[in-house]
Amino acid sequence: MRIGIPRALYYYRYGALWKTFFSALGCEVILSPQTDRAILSQGSRYAIDESCLSAKIYLGHCAWLLDKCDFIFVPRMADLGRDKEFCLRFRAMPDVVFSTFRDEGVRIVSCDISMHKGKSEAAAFAELGKKLGFKKHQTLTAYLLAKQAEQQQAAAGARKLEAALAGPELKVLICGHAYNIYDRYVGQPVLDAIRNNHAVPIPADWMDRDEAWQAAADLTDTMPWMVNRELTGTAVLLKDRVDGIVLLSSFSCGPDSMTDEILTRRLKNIPILTMTLDGQDATAGMETRIESFIDILHLRKDGTVCL
Repeated sequence: MRIGIPRALYYYRYGALWKTFFSALGCEVILSPQTDRAILSQGSRYAIDESCLSAKIYLGHCAWLLDKCDFIFVPRMADLGRDKEFCLRFRAMPDVVFSTFRDEGVRIVSCDISMHKGKSEAAAFAELGKKLGFKKHQTLTAYLLAKQAEQQQAAAGARKLEAALAGPELKVLICGHAYNIYDRYVGQPVLDAIRNNHAVPIPADWMDRDEAWQAAADLTDTMPWMVNRELTGTAVLLKDRVDGIVLLSSFSCGPDSMTDEILTRRLKNIPILTMTLDGQDATAGMETRIESFIDILHLRKDGTVCL
């Protein structure tokens, strides 16, 4: 059985969990390639105009997988508890993908994660294994192995974070969703521009999720979106250990627009650069903004300017 996983959206958060789970069940995992202009263009043709850039990219990856696997894995992710909600796009994504590609014979396998409805992640994956025809003990073993892989990924991120913070270089926290930061087409150029200007980019997802979620209460106790709350908490925890913060969001993302506003208004005594990814090929404007921002950080660190 071939399971296709789009290399977009929460693949960059839960990819280790998903790939290990299906592989442990003996499935062949087909991963879509890195995002490029063709995938983005394809997704944009399928998406409605109001879709955020990240959702358009996701549909492009789904389109690539259509004839290359038996099922495309599209989880329905609603929430993991109180104040741990996902953007509504993740709740609706299985319906969106099916409606978009139904005339092309798309076959989707999904699972429903919603603590408000009593459906935990473990229960959702148990149901997923049953849908695919596997026995209960096979599914449980695969899920436990998948959680181990996820924990190892988190531990690796924590080690990278401590190593980066301990170094002497200028440090820039990249406060954005993993699917924006790590996407080779839209996010990688930002990281490359920071490195090219002699600074170290620190992705926000290296921070422990639970610790970051709790720390967000220092700035807001009403934010319902779990990942955005984690990003807020990460900024709170690291603002005194980095030299600047880049708020990286995709065009027309509603939760990010509110989160960025909260951070720019309430974080004090640290330079912040807000960048919106719009999928344009030209990078000169982005590179110029990054260069100017890091020049300010260098001057501020040297004591030449005071912000």
